[in-house]
Amino acid sequence: MKFQIVGLPAEPFAPLFALDSNALAARGIATRIADAPHAYPCRVSLEDAQAGEELLLLSWPHQQTTGPYASSGPIFVRRHATAARLAVGEVPEQQRRRLLSVRAYNERDDLLDADVTPGTGLEALIERFFGAPSVRYLHVHNARHGCYACRVNRA
Repeated sequence: MKFQIVGLPAEPFAPLFALDSNALAARGIATRIADAPHAYPCRVSLEDAQAGEELLLLSWPHQQTTGPYASSGPIFVRRHATAARLAVGEVPEQQRRRLLSVRAYNERDDLLDADVTPGTGLEALIERFFGAPSVRYLHVHNARHGCYACRVNRA
């Protein structure tokens, strides 16, 4: 089953890095400095921040729908992140090293199925979910913290 993992676009976040801490706080956004490896997963680059890198922590509407499954949640974005460009079938290392919650949605953005897998088992779960013709796309979340990680599209 062919699939492609996509991160968020960089453009909506770039102007936020020009704001001071008061302006960010007024928008409910916090800044963080990465202080440990693999602890700050950027949702744009789909890479973990290196120690010392600046990130924004903000709520992002990852499931924009008018239906009951609309959802937003916390994400990290690195200051100098560029959008991930992954090949068809490629899984970023950021996902491989985490416990993941994967949710399958149809064309009406209704949740059809969900499961939890170690990142090393992501491809098998993607194949299982996309084996159902009614599944249009998947959302991947970090299972422990519940943060949105990335989207998986059919390729």
